[in-house]
Amino acid sequence: MEKKLGKATRDAYGETLVEIGRMNPEVVVLDADLSKATKSVLFAEKFPERFFNVGIQEANLVGVAAGLASCGKIPFISSFASFLVSKGFDQFRMGVAFSELNVKVVGSHGGISVGEDGASQMAIEDVALMTSLPGFVVVVPSDEVSTRALVFETAKYPGPVYIRTGRPKAPIVHKVGTEFRIGKGVRLREGKDLTIIANGLEVFEALEAAERLAEDSISASVIDMHTVKPLDTDLILEEARRTGHVLVAEEHQIWGGLGSAIATFLAKKHPCKMGFVAIQDTFAESGRSDELLEKYGLTHPHIIKAAKKILGR
Repeated sequence: MEKKLGKATRDAYGETLVEIGRMNPEVVVLDADLSKATKSVLFAEKFPERFFNVGIQEANLVGVAAGLASCGKIPFISSFASFLVSKGFDQFRMGVAFSELNVKVVGSHGGISVGEDGASQMAIEDVALMTSLPGFVVVVPSDEVSTRALVFETAKYPGPVYIRTGRPKAPIVHKVGTEFRIGKGVRLREGKDLTIIANGLEVFEALEAAERLAEDSISASVIDMHTVKPLDTDLILEEARRTGHVLVAEEHQIWGGLGSAIATFLAKKHPCKMGFVAIQDTFAESGRSDELLEKYGLTHPHIIKAAKKILGR
């Protein structure tokens, strides 16, 4: 399919945050000295009295956000996902999740597509950590269209939410006006032989793989499962019953991500043949985004290979 690059999901987040700020004066935004990169700087420029840079202290950032939420504010907090999730985890656990506070967490520069910044700034375990927290919603948008819609949904949702955004420009996969709801996946292509479930940058790769598979007379569904928690179990079950083969693709460590969540559900409800395209228990090196996605097995040729394997072709 044609690869039409849109904005990075981090850019879409920053722009949408400004719109939400205009609509709701209770929204406040905090960052850990990376607002130019996370794009929360756009909110800071429009609403400086509602923006707080706490400096390079992610754990304190979470604590301040919890305090603001307990006073009725709606805090959106941003930093690189690798720093925010890892360094703030204990505060997320006790200060936000246990307390059931309305804190919105946006981890930027998710996955290995960060590129040249290297392993220290690549979040490959953030989804696993945040889904483990009781009560947390976890969302991984695929493009600027889905990001805008899901940030709006997040602002309305009465509880803690984690959104992962990315550094590079993301291919457009959704039409403007597509409906997005937390916990409801979007079927982008319908097939009868195989279901490919993906999120983030992997959604475009899944669509590309489905087109190539069609040339080999393999009919594949493609689902954008933007919400990892709660899963759209109805859609997953429908697809598993219809095609009998489910392949999950994600820019995340194979342990504890979207694939693990779907496998756990299907093991209980409808066991079927499954495959997994993910980072295989390793850190990535520094390099260009496209080079890293290829080297670590996350591009459409790898999805095609995995699809044919579970189909026995």
